[in-house]
This record gives sequence, structure tokens and C-alpha cells, in this order.
Amino acid sequence: MTIQNDYLKEIQELKAETTPTQRATVPSLEKILYTPISVLDHGFIRVIDYMGDDSAIVQAARVSYGKGTKKKTMDRGLINYLMRHRHSTPFEMCEIKLHVKLPIFVARQWIRHRTANINEYSARYSILDKEFYTPQPDVLSSQSTTNNQGRGSVLKGTEAERVLMLLKRDAEQCYASYEEMLNENELGDPRDPSKQGLTRELARINLPVSFYTQWYWKIDLHNLFHFMSLRGDPHAQYEIRAYVDVMLDIVKEWVPFAYEAFMEHKVHGAYFSKSGLDVIKRMISGETVSQETSNMSEREWGELMVKLGK
Repeated sequence: MTIQNDYLKEIQELKAETTPTQRATVPSLEKILYTPISVLDHGFIRVIDYMGDDSAIVQAARVSYGKGTKKKTMDRGLINYLMRHRHSTPFEMCEIKLHVKLPIFVARQWIRHRTANINEYSARYSILDKEFYTPQPDVLSSQSTTNNQGRGSVLKGTEAERVLMLLKRDAEQCYASYEEMLNENELGDPRDPSKQGLTRELARINLPVSFYTQWYWKIDLHNLFHFMSLRGDPHAQYEIRAYVDVMLDIVKEWVPFAYEAFMEHKVHGAYFSKSGLDVIKRMISGETVSQETSNMSEREWGELMVKLGK
């Protein structure tokens, strides 16, 4: 990962500032405020700002029936109850703002979640850096034969080397053409329209989705949990899961009780359909149940067996 000098200067200046406040703060999150956390080869996530902590969730839940905060142990129990019973609004009392640097193809997956406030770097006004994502050899997978969105076995040997060569060669060539069209080098002459180069908003269209973009992304905790549960799932694309892994570490520092509840009930828990529950009840009673006698499709049956570890 590369951090531009202007970012380093900004981080130093922000960390040098101290602002007295009466609002709730989280010391462990304050320590990593503004600091980039590496993701993939050139990406990062850094916490810019946040509002609320575990107590904000508890306060929002208890105001419904006119009672204040209780002991920490009771706070943990209440947060677990809220998560277990899918009471989402108290979690919306917490918000976090992140600065994210990510490949464009990851950004296009990410933006499908329309529950956040976002402002992206504009290549209409600024020139994109020569930074593009190159996968590590161990994630160079073939196309899955059973899932159009999935990956199969890892490519090996000369085949993997060929793919990496093509990815790097094409990205390098596209960026060279991008620079040539912009004509930002010594050939440019602002007094001569014929030597000014192509407008930035058109020159950018030649760049592949492996190049990096950046944005500020602000979201409440409830919708962040939803985002992480979907994009952190083992079936999600590896590259976006890498960002979720970092987010999970951030959330663990920010709201540890809510993090525990999320991991307990969402990540490591499971939901069952009516047919799935019927199958489980029949199994518990000692009955031998097969897919043919389960009233479930082959895919539903397979998913249920995975949840049950069979």
C-alpha cells in the first residue's frame, strides 16, 4: 500500500489536534483514528469519524419504556436480545465514517448497498494515480463449474504466470494511453488548444476496473452489519471480503458488545425456513429424513445440511 505525502501530512495534523468533548468516545478507536489500515495491494480503510458506542444502542432501546442505563452486564444482555430478535433501530443510533481506497470493480459491488452516504473521488476533475490491483497467485482461480459467480480451483504454473502478465501488461498499456490522451507532460501548452490533450472526463474511460478509486463512506451500525453479513460471507468475492475483515476489526474496537452479538447471531448463527425446522424436528424425534421425503428442493436440502454440519 502506498500513502501519498499529502495524506501523511493530513494525518499528522489531525492527530496533533485535540478537541474537548462531552459526547461518548471510544479510546481504542481514537487510537486508530485517521490511520490507514492496509487492504489488498494498494488499498486501505481509515476511520475518519464516528458517533455513539455500545451505550448509545442501550440508551436508544431503553428510552422506549422510559428507563435509563443499567450495569454493563445488563447492557451486554440487552444488546444480545436486540440482535437475537432483530430489533434494528437501536443499532442505527451509531454511525461511522470511513475513507476507503479500493479497486473500481470492488467499488461497483459495494455501491449496490444503497444505505450509506457516499462521496467518491472524481476522475473528471483529478488525474487517477497509476495504481491498479494485481491479485496474489493464491487467489487466481478458475471459473466455478457450478456457480456463475463463484471461483473454482487455483490456477498453477505457466497458466497463472500468463494471467498475471496479461493483467499487468494491459493495465500498464491503458495507463500509458491515458497519460498520452491527457497530454499532461511537457508537450502540453495551455496557449495552444491543439496541444492541450483530451478532457479528463473522457480520457478516464480507457482505464480498466482494476484501477483504484477512493471514497468517503458513512453508514449506521445496523446497515453496516447487514453489509458485512452479505459481503463477508464465504461465497462473496475474495477482494470485497478483504475489506470486510478490516471492518470487523474496527467494529470490534468500536462497539465490542454489539460485535459479539453480531458474531453470535448473524455470522455464526443460522436461520431456518419452516420446511427446514420441520426436518430438524423430525430428525430430533428419531426419524430418518432424506431430501426426497423432506419437501425441500435439492438446493434447499444441501444448504440445510451445510448449516447442520452434515
